[in-house]
Amino acid sequence: MELLLTGGMGYIGSHTAVSLTLAGHRVVLYDNLVKSAEVMVERLERITGISPLFVSGDVRDTDHLTDTLRHYAIDAVIHFAGLKVVGESLEIPLEYYANNVQGTISLLQAMREVGTRSLVFSSSANVYGEPRYLPVDEAHPTGVTNPYGRTKLHVEEILFDLARSDPSWRIICLRYFNPVGAHESGLIGETPQGIPNNLMPYIARVASGELAELLVFGDDYPTPDGTGVRDFIHVMDLAEGHASAVAYLTGHSGWQAINLGTGQGYSVLEMVRAFEAASGRPVPYRIAPRRPGDSASCYANPEKALRLLDWSARRSLADMCASTWAFQSGSH
Repeated sequence: MELLLTGGMGYIGSHTAVSLTLAGHRVVLYDNLVKSAEVMVERLERITGISPLFVSGDVRDTDHLTDTLRHYAIDAVIHFAGLKVVGESLEIPLEYYANNVQGTISLLQAMREVGTRSLVFSSSANVYGEPRYLPVDEAHPTGVTNPYGRTKLHVEEILFDLARSDPSWRIICLRYFNPVGAHESGLIGETPQGIPNNLMPYIARVASGELAELLVFGDDYPTPDGTGVRDFIHVMDLAEGHASAVAYLTGHSGWQAINLGTGQGYSVLEMVRAFEAASGRPVPYRIAPRRPGDSASCYANPEKALRLLDWSARRSLADMCASTWAFQSGSH
């Protein structure tokens, strides 16, 4: 298939490009390079042996998207493009709505214009808000608490309404839990700017000596060791979930929301110990006050993904840590 990946040069997009290319698809990466760099094309070619096509552009440029979809005869789109930092979304909500919601509407208008009706949307478990029960399945009530999560939920609702209005649309919203890790080559991985907002790259930079210590926000939660518990999923498992979603869409119309997680929760301190074992380096940490809005535990019920997509996470916590360390300590 001919597949367009918006935001395809980013962390999850680039790893998904690897899985799709190795599965025999042709991928076109559409990205404005605000959070990524063009060197990604060369790295993907080193991994797959095939140079992906790259188009520089913003998803809010409907005409450019339309031309791209038409020129490459795109069969389906995987929509990664968007801003994704919860704390930042509280500071610049308008930018989040413009990029994430307005950008998606622009993409849908372009897809409608050229007759491309298959879409996999990069959503988030953030749409569930504070878990009311565990594990979290797709029937769990939505209840977002920040602009980032609200943009994801708004887009899901737009996509639901679109699919209901026109049965020719085929749409899957993949609700990610906590993507971590890197490709086994060590060539691509997560490269946040400044002090990382996510736990794994923060731990990795402490282990490498780039940062002095990890701040652990709260050790008095009702969890086995008092620190927060989350469902961490290897980014290559996540990438393979997208490949399975694209395959599912070839035979199914309508709208679906599907969790991508492992169903297993790990605490912050368990992650620290696992990373120390993988890297052979100490990870000094200091307990800090809880952050507003953080929940004690959150992990997925991934049964729907297994049932519909024949997909489940295969890589272990040790794999997540080892691949992150290979990327962090490599020459990328």
